[in-house]
Amino acid sequence: MNRTARTNDRYSRGRSERSGAPVRSGAPSRSGGANRSGGYQRRPSARQGEFALPVTITPALPPVTAFADLDMPVELLTTLTGLGVLEPFPIQGATLPNSLAGRDVLGRGRTGSGKTLAFGLALLARTAGQRAEPRRPLGLVLVPTRELAQQVTDALTPYARQLRLRLTTVVGGMSIGRQASALRGGVEVVIATPGRLKDLIERGDCRLDQVEITVLDEADQMADMGFMPQVTELLDQVRPHGQRMLFSATLDRNVDLLVRRYLHDPVVHSVDPAAGAVTTMEHHVLHVHGADKHATTTEIAARDGRVLMFLDTKHAVDRLTKDLLNSGVRAAALHGGKSQPQRTRTLAQFKTGHVTVLVATNVAARGIHVDDLDLVVNIDPPSDHKDYLHRGGRTARAGESGSVVTLVLPHQQRDMNRLMADAGITPQITQVRSGEEGLSRITGAQAPSGIPVTISAPVQERSERGGASSGRRRRNRPAQPRRSYAAAPRA
Repeated sequence: MNRTARTNDRYSRGRSERSGAPVRSGAPSRSGGANRSGGYQRRPSARQGEFALPVTITPALPPVTAFADLDMPVELLTTLTGLGVLEPFPIQGATLPNSLAGRDVLGRGRTGSGKTLAFGLALLARTAGQRAEPRRPLGLVLVPTRELAQQVTDALTPYARQLRLRLTTVVGGMSIGRQASALRGGVEVVIATPGRLKDLIERGDCRLDQVEITVLDEADQMADMGFMPQVTELLDQVRPHGQRMLFSATLDRNVDLLVRRYLHDPVVHSVDPAAGAVTTMEHHVLHVHGADKHATTTEIAARDGRVLMFLDTKHAVDRLTKDLLNSGVRAAALHGGKSQPQRTRTLAQFKTGHVTVLVATNVAARGIHVDDLDLVVNIDPPSDHKDYLHRGGRTARAGESGSVVTLVLPHQQRDMNRLMADAGITPQITQVRSGEEGLSRITGAQAPSGIPVTISAPVQERSERGGASSGRRRRNRPAQPRRSYAAAPRA
Protein backbone atom coordinates (compact mmCIF):
# COMPACT_ATOMS: atom_id res chain seq x y z
CA MET A 1 0.00 0.00 0.00
CA ASN A 2 1.42 3.35 -0.99
CA ARG A 3 1.88 5.49 2.11
CA THR A 4 1.95 8.85 0.36
CA ALA A 5 0.69 11.99 2.02
CA ARG A 6 -2.39 11.66 4.19
CA THR A 7 -3.10 15.29 4.73
CA ASN A 8 -6.71 14.70 5.76
CA ASP A 9 -6.14 11.66 7.98
CA ARG A 10 -5.62 12.83 11.55
CA TYR A 11 -4.59 9.40 12.81
CA SER A 12 -1.97 8.56 10.21
CA ARG A 13 0.68 11.10 11.18
CA GLY A 14 3.73 10.15 13.20
CA ARG A 15 6.60 7.81 12.81
CA SER A 16 6.01 4.26 11.73
CA GLU A 17 6.18 1.60 14.40
CA ARG A 18 8.13 -0.68 12.15
CA SER A 19 11.74 -0.82 13.21
CA GLY A 20 13.14 -1.55 9.78
CA ALA A 21 12.96 -3.70 6.73
CA PRO A 22 12.81 -7.43 7.21
CA VAL A 23 16.04 -9.33 6.96
CA ARG A 24 16.49 -10.83 3.52
CA SER A 25 19.07 -13.56 3.70
CA GLY A 26 20.46 -15.33 0.70
CA ALA A 27 20.76 -19.04 0.08
CA PRO A 28 21.21 -20.77 3.39
CA SER A 29 24.33 -22.54 4.48
CA ARG A 30 24.07 -26.30 4.47
CA SER A 31 25.64 -26.66 7.90
CA GLY A 32 23.68 -27.92 10.87
CA GLY A 33 20.42 -28.95 9.26
CA ALA A 34 21.92 -29.38 5.84
CA ASN A 35 20.85 -32.94 5.28
CA ARG A 36 17.15 -32.29 5.71
CA SER A 37 16.33 -31.15 2.21
CA GLY A 38 14.81 -34.24 0.63
CA GLY A 39 11.59 -34.27 -1.32
CA TYR A 40 11.94 -31.33 -3.68
CA GLN A 41 12.49 -32.93 -7.08
CA ARG A 42 9.14 -31.97 -8.62
CA ARG A 43 7.90 -28.82 -6.99
CA PRO A 44 4.55 -27.53 -8.27
CA SER A 45 4.28 -23.99 -9.55
CA ALA A 46 3.96 -21.40 -6.82
CA ARG A 47 1.17 -18.93 -6.26
CA GLN A 48 2.14 -15.31 -6.60
CA GLY A 49 4.32 -14.26 -3.66
CA GLU A 50 4.78 -17.82 -2.39
CA PHE A 51 7.21 -20.63 -2.97
CA ALA A 52 6.32 -23.93 -4.56
CA LEU A 53 5.33 -26.45 -1.91
CA PRO A 54 7.65 -29.45 -1.63
CA VAL A 55 6.57 -32.81 -2.95
CA THR A 56 6.38 -35.50 -0.27
CA ILE A 57 8.40 -38.62 -1.07
CA THR A 58 6.91 -40.85 1.62
CA PRO A 59 3.11 -41.06 1.33
CA ALA A 60 1.22 -39.34 4.12
CA LEU A 61 -1.01 -41.29 6.45
CA PRO A 62 -4.74 -40.83 5.74
CA PRO A 63 -6.59 -38.12 7.65
CA VAL A 64 -8.94 -38.90 10.52
CA THR A 65 -12.37 -37.50 11.32
CA ALA A 66 -12.35 -38.24 15.06
CA PHE A 67 -9.76 -37.73 17.79
CA ALA A 68 -10.50 -41.25 19.04
CA ASP A 69 -8.95 -42.60 15.83
CA LEU A 70 -5.58 -41.14 16.82
CA ASP A 71 -2.89 -42.88 18.84
CA MET A 72 -2.90 -40.35 21.69
CA PRO A 73 -2.77 -40.77 25.47
CA VAL A 74 -6.18 -41.21 27.04
CA GLU A 75 -5.53 -38.10 29.15
CA LEU A 76 -5.52 -35.97 26.01
CA LEU A 77 -8.70 -37.56 24.65
CA THR A 78 -10.46 -37.01 27.99
CA THR A 79 -9.35 -33.38 28.13
CA LEU A 80 -10.51 -32.73 24.57
CA THR A 81 -13.96 -34.08 25.42
CA GLY A 82 -14.10 -32.13 28.67
CA LEU A 83 -13.31 -28.89 26.85
CA GLY A 84 -15.95 -29.55 24.21
CA VAL A 85 -13.45 -30.16 21.41
CA LEU A 86 -15.30 -33.05 19.80
CA GLU A 87 -14.11 -33.19 16.19
CA PRO A 88 -10.76 -32.24 14.66
CA PHE A 89 -10.52 -29.31 12.29
CA PRO A 90 -9.26 -30.26 8.81
CA ILE A 91 -5.66 -29.26 9.51
CA GLN A 92 -5.72 -31.32 12.71
CA GLY A 93 -7.28 -34.38 11.13
CA ALA A 94 -4.80 -34.27 8.25
CA THR A 95 -1.54 -33.61 10.11
CA LEU A 96 -1.94 -35.33 13.49
CA PRO A 97 -1.69 -38.93 12.19
CA ASN A 98 1.67 -38.00 10.66
CA SER A 99 3.03 -35.75 13.40
CA LEU A 100 2.14 -38.35 16.05
CA ALA A 101 4.21 -40.81 14.02
CA GLY A 102 7.19 -38.44 14.15
CA ARG A 103 7.00 -37.06 10.59
CA ASP A 104 8.06 -33.52 9.78
CA VAL A 105 5.06 -31.36 8.88
CA LEU A 106 4.57 -28.25 6.75
CA GLY A 107 1.10 -26.89 7.40
CA ARG A 108 -0.59 -23.85 5.94
CA GLY A 109 -3.92 -22.75 7.32
CA ARG A 110 -5.71 -19.49 7.88
CA THR A 111 -5.86 -17.94 11.32
CA GLY A 112 -8.45 -19.71 13.43
CA SER A 113 -8.12 -22.99 11.53
CA GLY A 114 -6.83 -24.95 14.53
CA LYS A 115 -3.07 -24.85 13.98
CA THR A 116 -2.23 -24.66 17.70
CA LEU A 117 -3.77 -28.02 18.59
CA ALA A 118 -2.52 -29.46 15.30
CA PHE A 119 1.06 -29.18 16.51
CA GLY A 120 0.40 -28.97 20.25
CA LEU A 121 -1.32 -32.32 20.69
CA ALA A 122 1.44 -34.13 18.81
CA LEU A 123 4.15 -32.32 20.76
CA LEU A 124 2.59 -33.18 24.12
CA ALA A 125 1.68 -36.76 23.20
CA ARG A 126 5.20 -37.55 22.00
CA THR A 127 6.77 -35.91 25.07
CA ALA A 128 4.46 -37.61 27.60
CA GLY A 129 6.20 -39.77 30.18
CA GLN A 130 9.58 -38.04 29.83
CA ARG A 131 11.28 -35.78 32.35
CA ALA A 132 13.54 -32.93 31.32
CA GLU A 133 16.86 -32.23 32.98
CA PRO A 134 17.47 -28.76 34.42
CA ARG A 135 18.03 -26.19 31.65
CA ARG A 136 17.45 -28.80 28.91
CA PRO A 137 13.88 -28.82 27.54
CA LEU A 138 12.60 -31.60 25.29
CA GLY A 139 10.22 -29.60 23.11
CA LEU A 140 10.36 -26.07 21.68
CA VAL A 141 7.71 -23.84 20.11
CA LEU A 142 9.03 -20.65 18.49
CA VAL A 143 6.56 -17.81 17.87
CA PRO A 144 7.02 -14.21 16.68
CA THR A 145 5.18 -12.27 19.42
CA ARG A 146 4.56 -12.28 23.16
CA GLU A 147 0.82 -12.37 22.61
CA LEU A 148 1.01 -15.47 20.44
CA ALA A 149 3.32 -17.13 22.96
CA GLN A 150 0.78 -16.56 25.71
CA GLN A 151 -2.07 -17.76 23.54
CA VAL A 152 -0.23 -20.99 22.72
CA THR A 153 0.61 -21.48 26.40
CA ASP A 154 -3.01 -20.93 27.44
CA ALA A 155 -4.25 -23.34 24.77
CA LEU A 156 -1.85 -26.16 25.68
CA THR A 157 -1.81 -25.82 29.47
CA PRO A 158 -4.96 -27.92 30.18
CA TYR A 159 -3.57 -30.80 28.13
CA ALA A 160 -0.05 -30.55 29.53
CA ARG A 161 -1.37 -30.52 33.07
CA GLN A 162 -3.13 -33.84 32.59
CA LEU A 163 0.12 -35.36 31.31
CA ARG A 164 2.11 -33.76 34.14
CA LEU A 165 4.28 -31.97 31.62
CA ARG A 166 5.80 -28.64 32.59
CA LEU A 167 5.49 -25.68 30.21
CA THR A 168 7.12 -22.30 30.48
CA THR A 169 6.80 -19.14 28.41
CA VAL A 170 9.98 -17.28 27.46
CA VAL A 171 9.31 -13.82 26.02
CA GLY A 172 10.68 -10.32 26.19
CA GLY A 173 9.09 -7.65 28.34
CA MET A 174 8.81 -9.97 31.34
CA SER A 175 11.20 -10.93 34.14
CA ILE A 176 14.16 -12.77 32.64
CA GLY A 177 15.18 -13.86 36.13
CA ARG A 178 11.95 -15.75 36.69
CA GLN A 179 12.14 -17.31 33.25
CA ALA A 180 15.72 -18.41 33.93
CA SER A 181 14.66 -19.84 37.28
CA ALA A 182 11.91 -21.89 35.65
CA LEU A 183 14.34 -23.27 33.09
CA ARG A 184 16.86 -24.16 35.77
CA GLY A 185 14.13 -26.04 37.59
CA GLY A 186 13.44 -28.12 34.50
CA VAL A 187 10.60 -27.87 31.98
CA GLU A 188 9.62 -30.26 29.23
CA VAL A 189 8.30 -27.68 26.75
CA VAL A 190 9.41 -24.09 26.13
CA ILE A 191 7.20 -21.65 24.21
CA ALA A 192 9.41 -18.74 23.24
CA THR A 193 10.10 -15.73 21.10
CA PRO A 194 13.52 -16.00 19.41
CA GLY A 195 15.21 -12.99 20.98
CA ARG A 196 14.52 -13.81 24.62
CA LEU A 197 15.39 -17.49 24.18
CA LYS A 198 18.70 -16.51 22.60
CA ASP A 199 19.41 -14.25 25.60
CA LEU A 200 18.75 -17.07 28.06
CA ILE A 201 20.97 -19.47 26.13
CA GLU A 202 23.80 -16.93 26.15
CA ARG A 203 23.35 -16.56 29.93
CA GLY A 204 23.76 -20.31 30.32
CA ASP A 205 20.20 -20.80 31.56
CA CYS A 206 19.07 -23.01 28.68
CA ARG A 207 20.48 -25.57 26.27
CA LEU A 208 18.66 -26.96 23.24
CA ASP A 209 20.70 -30.11 22.64
CA GLN A 210 17.92 -32.32 24.07
CA VAL A 211 15.09 -30.75 22.05
CA GLU A 212 13.58 -33.58 20.04
CA ILE A 213 10.50 -31.74 18.70
CA THR A 214 10.64 -28.20 17.33
CA VAL A 215 7.67 -26.15 16.13
CA LEU A 216 7.75 -22.89 14.18
CA ASP A 217 4.40 -21.14 14.46
CA GLU A 218 3.68 -18.19 12.15
CA ALA A 219 7.09 -18.61 10.55
CA ASP A 220 6.37 -16.03 7.87
CA GLN A 221 5.90 -13.29 10.44
CA MET A 222 9.17 -14.22 12.12
CA ALA A 223 10.82 -13.73 8.74
CA ASP A 224 8.99 -10.44 8.16
CA MET A 225 10.10 -9.16 11.59
CA GLY A 226 13.75 -9.89 10.86
CA PHE A 227 14.06 -12.90 13.17
CA MET A 228 15.41 -15.26 10.51
CA PRO A 229 19.06 -15.17 11.71
CA GLN A 230 17.99 -15.85 15.29
CA VAL A 231 15.61 -18.62 14.24
CA THR A 232 18.25 -20.43 12.19
CA GLU A 233 20.78 -20.04 15.00
CA LEU A 234 18.34 -21.67 17.42
CA LEU A 235 17.36 -24.45 15.02
CA ASP A 236 21.02 -25.32 14.52
CA GLN A 237 21.22 -26.08 18.27
CA VAL A 238 18.39 -28.61 18.54
CA ARG A 239 18.89 -32.32 17.90
CA PRO A 240 19.76 -32.59 14.19
CA HIS A 241 17.51 -35.56 13.46
CA GLY A 242 14.58 -34.48 15.61
CA GLN A 243 11.07 -33.73 14.43
CA ARG A 244 10.30 -30.32 12.91
CA MET A 245 6.86 -28.83 12.33
CA LEU A 246 6.27 -25.53 10.57
CA PHE A 247 2.82 -23.95 10.58
CA SER A 248 1.75 -20.62 9.15
CA ALA A 249 -1.16 -18.79 7.61
CA THR A 250 0.95 -17.79 4.60
CA LEU A 251 4.13 -19.24 3.15
CA ASP A 252 6.44 -16.59 1.76
CA ARG A 253 9.62 -17.22 -0.12
CA ASN A 254 11.64 -16.38 3.00
CA VAL A 255 10.03 -19.39 4.69
CA ASP A 256 11.30 -21.55 1.83
CA LEU A 257 14.78 -21.17 3.32
CA LEU A 258 13.61 -22.81 6.53
CA VAL A 259 11.71 -25.56 4.73
CA ARG A 260 14.65 -26.51 2.53
CA ARG A 261 17.19 -26.43 5.33
CA TYR A 262 15.36 -27.96 8.26
CA LEU A 263 12.41 -30.11 7.10
CA HIS A 264 13.05 -33.62 5.85
CA ASP A 265 10.48 -35.17 3.51
CA PRO A 266 7.68 -33.23 5.22
CA VAL A 267 4.01 -34.05 5.08
CA VAL A 268 2.49 -31.01 3.37
CA HIS A 269 -1.03 -29.87 4.15
CA SER A 270 -2.80 -26.70 3.07
CA VAL A 271 -6.26 -26.08 4.45
CA ASP A 272 -7.04 -23.39 1.92
CA PRO A 273 -5.23 -21.27 -0.69
CA ALA A 274 -2.86 -18.72 0.76
CA ALA A 275 -4.87 -15.87 -0.72
CA GLY A 276 -8.22 -17.38 0.13
CA ALA A 277 -10.56 -15.66 2.54
CA VAL A 278 -12.74 -17.20 5.19
CA THR A 279 -16.19 -17.94 3.77
CA THR A 280 -17.93 -16.76 6.94
CA MET A 281 -16.25 -13.36 6.73
CA GLU A 282 -17.73 -10.31 4.99
CA HIS A 283 -15.37 -7.73 3.50
CA HIS A 284 -16.39 -4.08 3.18
CA VAL A 285 -14.43 -1.18 1.74
CA LEU A 286 -15.96 2.10 2.87
CA HIS A 287 -15.03 5.16 0.84
CA VAL A 288 -14.86 8.16 3.15
CA HIS A 289 -13.79 11.78 2.85
CA GLY A 290 -10.93 13.00 5.01
CA ALA A 291 -12.98 15.64 6.80
CA ASP A 292 -15.54 13.03 7.84
CA LYS A 293 -13.20 10.16 8.77
CA HIS A 294 -12.92 11.04 12.46
CA ALA A 295 -16.70 11.22 12.93
CA THR A 296 -17.17 7.99 10.99
CA THR A 297 -14.56 6.22 13.10
CA THR A 298 -16.10 7.45 16.35
CA GLU A 299 -19.60 6.30 15.40
CA ILE A 300 -18.33 2.84 14.48
CA ALA A 301 -16.48 2.64 17.80
CA ALA A 302 -19.67 3.59 19.67
CA ARG A 303 -21.57 0.55 18.32
CA ASP A 304 -23.07 -2.05 20.60
CA GLY A 305 -20.52 -4.83 20.90
CA ARG A 306 -16.77 -5.03 20.68
CA VAL A 307 -14.61 -3.88 17.79
CA LEU A 308 -10.91 -4.12 16.99
CA MET A 309 -9.48 -1.11 15.16
CA PHE A 310 -6.10 -1.06 13.41
CA LEU A 311 -3.88 1.95 12.73
CA ASP A 312 -0.30 2.22 11.50
CA THR A 313 1.55 3.94 14.33
CA LYS A 314 1.71 4.07 18.11
CA HIS A 315 1.07 7.81 18.05
CA ALA A 316 -2.07 7.37 15.96
CA VAL A 317 -3.33 4.61 18.26
CA ASP A 318 -2.81 6.71 21.39
CA ARG A 319 -4.45 9.75 19.83
CA LEU A 320 -7.54 7.89 18.64
CA THR A 321 -7.89 6.11 21.98
CA LYS A 322 -7.82 9.43 23.83
CA ASP A 323 -10.42 10.93 21.47
CA LEU A 324 -12.72 7.92 21.86
CA LEU A 325 -12.53 8.04 25.67
CA ASN A 326 -13.40 11.73 25.57
CA SER A 327 -16.39 10.89 23.35
CA GLY A 328 -17.73 8.30 25.79
CA VAL A 329 -16.36 5.15 24.16
CA ARG A 330 -14.64 2.58 26.39
CA ALA A 331 -11.43 2.27 24.37
CA ALA A 332 -7.92 1.07 25.14
CA ALA A 333 -4.64 1.12 23.22
CA LEU A 334 -2.42 -1.83 22.34
CA HIS A 335 0.97 -1.40 20.69
CA GLY A 336 4.63 -2.25 21.06
CA GLY A 337 5.27 0.74 23.30
CA LYS A 338 3.18 -0.79 26.08
CA SER A 339 4.78 -2.99 28.71
CA GLN A 340 3.84 -6.65 28.75
CA PRO A 341 1.73 -6.31 31.94
CA GLN A 342 -0.12 -3.39 30.33
CA ARG A 343 -0.75 -5.38 27.17
CA THR A 344 -1.92 -8.41 29.14
CA ARG A 345 -4.30 -6.28 31.21
CA THR A 346 -5.70 -4.50 28.15
CA LEU A 347 -6.39 -7.78 26.37
CA ALA A 348 -8.08 -9.19 29.46
CA GLN A 349 -10.30 -6.10 29.72
CA PHE A 350 -11.23 -6.39 26.05
CA LYS A 351 -12.05 -10.08 26.35
CA THR A 352 -14.32 -9.49 29.36
CA GLY A 353 -16.05 -6.47 27.80
CA HIS A 354 -14.69 -3.95 30.32
CA VAL A 355 -13.16 -2.35 27.22
CA THR A 356 -15.33 -2.43 24.09
CA VAL A 357 -12.88 -0.97 21.56
CA LEU A 358 -9.31 -2.18 21.19
CA VAL A 359 -7.24 0.28 19.16
CA ALA A 360 -4.07 -1.41 17.97
CA THR A 361 -1.12 -1.48 15.66
CA ASN A 362 -0.12 -4.69 13.91
CA VAL A 363 1.10 -6.04 17.24
CA ALA A 364 -2.44 -7.44 17.60
CA ALA A 365 -2.66 -8.80 14.07
CA ARG A 366 -1.54 -12.28 15.07
CA GLY A 367 -1.79 -14.48 18.08
CA ILE A 368 -4.79 -12.84 19.72
CA HIS A 369 -7.97 -14.84 20.04
CA VAL A 370 -11.12 -13.17 21.35
CA ASP A 371 -14.34 -15.16 21.32
CA ASP A 372 -17.33 -13.67 19.49
CA LEU A 373 -15.46 -10.72 17.98
CA ASP A 374 -17.53 -9.92 14.90
CA LEU A 375 -15.99 -6.68 13.60
CA VAL A 376 -12.46 -5.64 12.64
CA VAL A 377 -11.93 -2.14 11.23
CA ASN A 378 -8.85 -0.97 9.36
CA ILE A 379 -8.79 2.74 10.11
CA ASP A 380 -5.52 2.82 8.19
CA PRO A 381 -5.51 0.37 5.26
CA PRO A 382 -2.88 -2.34 5.71
CA SER A 383 0.37 -2.21 3.79
CA ASP A 384 -0.16 -5.45 1.85
CA HIS A 385 -2.60 -8.33 1.41
CA LYS A 386 -0.83 -10.46 4.01
CA ASP A 387 -1.38 -7.81 6.69
CA TYR A 388 -5.00 -7.58 5.59
CA LEU A 389 -5.59 -11.31 5.97
CA HIS A 390 -3.92 -11.45 9.36
CA ARG A 391 -5.75 -8.40 10.71
CA GLY A 392 -9.03 -9.82 9.48
CA GLY A 393 -8.16 -13.17 11.01
CA ARG A 394 -9.10 -11.81 14.45
CA THR A 395 -12.75 -12.31 13.48
CA ALA A 396 -14.68 -15.20 11.88
CA ARG A 397 -12.54 -17.72 13.74
CA ALA A 398 -13.32 -21.44 13.95
CA GLY A 399 -16.45 -21.20 11.83
CA GLU A 400 -17.89 -18.05 13.42
CA SER A 401 -19.03 -15.14 11.26
CA GLY A 402 -17.57 -11.66 11.17
CA SER A 403 -16.89 -8.57 9.09
CA VAL A 404 -13.74 -6.72 8.10
CA VAL A 405 -14.24 -3.06 7.28
CA THR A 406 -11.58 -0.81 5.75
CA LEU A 407 -11.90 2.97 5.63
CA VAL A 408 -10.38 4.28 2.41
CA LEU A 409 -9.71 7.90 1.46
CA PRO A 410 -9.90 8.96 -2.19
CA HIS A 411 -6.13 8.87 -2.77
CA GLN A 412 -5.94 5.34 -1.30
CA GLN A 413 -8.57 3.72 -3.51
CA ARG A 414 -6.30 2.52 -6.31
CA ASP A 415 -3.85 0.86 -3.90
CA MET A 416 -6.71 -0.72 -1.98
CA ASN A 417 -8.15 -2.21 -5.16
CA ARG A 418 -4.76 -3.76 -5.93
CA LEU A 419 -4.42 -5.12 -2.38
CA MET A 420 -7.82 -6.79 -2.54
CA ALA A 421 -6.96 -8.37 -5.87
CA ASP A 422 -3.74 -9.76 -4.38
CA ALA A 423 -5.75 -11.17 -1.46
CA GLY A 424 -8.25 -12.83 -3.79
CA ILE A 425 -11.13 -10.90 -2.26
CA THR A 426 -14.01 -9.07 -3.92
CA PRO A 427 -15.25 -6.67 -1.24
CA GLN A 428 -18.50 -4.77 -1.03
CA ILE A 429 -17.65 -1.14 -1.76
CA THR A 430 -19.84 1.59 -0.28
CA GLN A 431 -19.58 5.37 -0.12
CA VAL A 432 -20.49 6.40 3.43
CA ARG A 433 -20.81 9.44 5.64
CA SER A 434 -21.19 9.71 9.37
CA GLY A 435 -24.77 9.58 10.58
CA GLU A 436 -26.03 7.75 7.50
CA GLU A 437 -28.10 4.58 7.61
CA GLY A 438 -25.69 2.74 5.32
CA LEU A 439 -22.84 3.11 7.79
CA SER A 440 -25.02 1.86 10.64
CA ARG A 441 -26.29 -1.08 8.59
CA ILE A 442 -22.78 -2.31 7.80
CA THR A 443 -21.04 -1.62 11.11
CA GLY A 444 -23.71 -0.94 13.73
CA ALA A 445 -22.43 2.64 14.00
CA GLN A 446 -24.26 5.03 16.28
CA ALA A 447 -23.69 8.40 17.89
CA PRO A 448 -21.49 8.28 21.02
CA SER A 449 -22.75 9.49 24.37
CA GLY A 450 -20.32 12.39 24.49
CA ILE A 451 -19.73 11.79 28.20
CA PRO A 452 -16.00 11.17 28.82
CA VAL A 453 -15.08 7.84 30.39
CA THR A 454 -11.99 6.52 32.16
CA ILE A 455 -10.77 2.94 32.05
CA SER A 456 -9.41 2.13 35.50
CA ALA A 457 -7.05 -0.68 36.44
CA PRO A 458 -8.56 -3.61 38.35
CA VAL A 459 -8.61 -3.31 42.14
CA GLN A 460 -6.08 -6.11 42.53
CA GLU A 461 -3.64 -4.40 40.18
CA ARG A 462 -3.99 -1.08 42.00
CA SER A 463 -3.21 -2.79 45.30
CA GLU A 464 -0.15 -4.42 43.75
CA ARG A 465 1.03 -1.01 42.58
CA GLY A 466 0.66 0.22 46.13
CA GLY A 467 3.23 -2.31 47.25
CA ALA A 468 5.56 -1.68 44.35
CA SER A 469 8.04 0.38 46.33
CA SER A 470 8.75 -2.43 48.75
CA GLY A 471 9.02 -4.80 45.80
CA ARG A 472 11.64 -2.60 44.19
CA ARG A 473 13.69 -2.62 47.37
CA ARG A 474 13.86 -6.42 47.11
CA ARG A 475 14.72 -6.55 43.43
CA ASN A 476 18.16 -8.10 43.99
CA ARG A 477 16.80 -11.16 45.73
CA PRO A 478 17.02 -14.34 43.66
CA ALA A 479 13.76 -15.08 41.85
CA GLN A 480 11.94 -18.14 43.14
CA PRO A 481 10.74 -20.64 40.52
CA ARG A 482 7.14 -21.66 40.34
CA ARG A 483 6.61 -25.33 41.07
CA SER A 484 3.23 -25.87 39.46
CA TYR A 485 2.75 -27.94 36.33
CA ALA A 486 2.11 -26.33 32.94
CA ALA A 487 2.40 -22.81 34.30
CA ALA A 488 4.27 -19.95 32.71
CA PRO A 489 6.52 -17.91 35.02
CA ARG A 490 4.92 -14.80 36.40
CA ALA A 491 6.16 -11.36 35.55
